[in-house]
Amino acid sequence: MGGFLIGHLMPRVPFMVLSRRPGFNKRFPEHPHPIPLSPHLTQRVLHMRRFHRLGTWTTLLPLLIGYMCLVGGQAPLGYGMFLASGWTILSRAQSLLGGPTLPCTLEMAQNLQLIMNRCDSDDSCCSTPSPEWRIEDIRCASCSEKLEGTPRPDLGRNRQDGFFRGWLRLWISDGRPMVMTEPSEK
Repeated sequence: MGGFLIGHLMPRVPFMVLSRRPGFNKRFPEHPHPIPLSPHLTQRVLHMRRFHRLGTWTTLLPLLIGYMCLVGGQAPLGYGMFLASGWTILSRAQSLLGGPTLPCTLEMAQNLQLIMNRCDSDDSCCSTPSPEWRIEDIRCASCSEKLEGTPRPDLGRNRQDGFFRGWLRLWISDGRPMVMTEPSEK
């Protein structure tokens, strides 16, 4: 059981720890509040993408240690680490084969920038647009018009429900949004 937990948690350490450092969250409001669209938010999405990919690389360490434990005679620990990290690699490789995408993608960052550009142009929703990313979608804070239906993934802000509950929620969701939206017809 210990090997399984180590093998499952180790790939998520960059995503769960690096993004929650105090200096990393100074430009954003506290967790449940909406995040105003800004270049800092676009940069945060790209950072979270990088942390998620870094976690995929750190999966190789428990995979290797698990294999060495299996060969060296520590079968319960090695089997748990090897199984959990192997499963993580397979689930993350699934996005390369057309499965679910990463929680934060390059396209998401580009889309945020396009929304900011549209709000700064003559095609804006109102005279004083103020786009913000809420839990379920992106809306204008001034006129409440829905600008995009993208739910907000975990962006590394500390949660009010505490350290352990926040980690458990992030571990279960793997950084993906906690709400799902229905696909829109185009």
